[in-house]
Amino acid sequence: MDLNSLTLLVEIIDSGNLSQAARKLKMTRANVSYHLTQLEKSVGVQLVRRTTRRVEPTEVGMRMYEHGRAIQNEMMSARETITSLGQGMAGRVGLSVPSGYGQIVMSDWLIEFKRLYPGIVLDVLFENRADHLRDEVDIAIRVIQEPPLSVIARSLGNVHYVACASREYAQQHGLPTTLYELRNSPLITAGVMGRQLRLSAYQGTDRQEVLLAPTMISEHFPFLRQGILAGLGVGLVPDYVVQDKVASGEVVLTLQEYRLSIFGTHMYLLYLPDRHQTRAVRTCIDFLLAKAGQGGSGSGDAAAT
Repeated sequence: MDLNSLTLLVEIIDSGNLSQAARKLKMTRANVSYHLTQLEKSVGVQLVRRTTRRVEPTEVGMRMYEHGRAIQNEMMSARETITSLGQGMAGRVGLSVPSGYGQIVMSDWLIEFKRLYPGIVLDVLFENRADHLRDEVDIAIRVIQEPPLSVIARSLGNVHYVACASREYAQQHGLPTTLYELRNSPLITAGVMGRQLRLSAYQGTDRQEVLLAPTMISEHFPFLRQGILAGLGVGLVPDYVVQDKVASGEVVLTLQEYRLSIFGTHMYLLYLPDRHQTRAVRTCIDFLLAKAGQGGSGSGDAAAT
């Protein structure tokens, strides 16, 4: 057994199937299958169970995978140490950030980070995908109820939604003063599955829930902000979306006695525990945690989707 064989096994298990591993390793599927078979013959045990779609490690295969991953991480650390001697911070950081929070709040953070570390390549995806971490993503920012056990989750703060409207809309149509009055208002909010929106509202330990039917829906919060400012209805959005306009008086709030929630009440910074973290990735994680801790969203807690 050699390091190349362990690398092959790690890539196969990480990819979940031989075809994807072959693409990552720039080999043919048949070649990957052959080398896997040779590795299993050399150790005398089955390392993965193969189906038509997936491969899953056996107990022995998982043990070898863990050793292979540890060796890879050590080699990457050694290589990074050598290349960084006498140089500034370098490397690549792949980030997946929510489309709205990423654009409105995090863009300034990331530009500041880039100015501090010009040698680091920032590869930023603005998206609201459910699969948080992929090959090209080192760090994902997500609003979720509970982070998966398979990742390390660092808190970025609570999510605060507000019910709001332009001052002009409020003067012409009035604002809902109860949760159920929301059902008679044109609602501007984020995309949801199907047509109805399930809104949770909390007063202390008391929880209420109401089903609503939005009339303007998008995952792109800057667009929702435009709709609110144009007087098209009542917005249900994270507070950072309209915070400056609330301060100027152009947007007014209602239902402030409630703590509102649509997609979750907490934001997390996520990364994989078994993936090697370069100095660039570790520095970016620390930077983002510090920014969120400074109340970077404007309210002292994070808010996003």
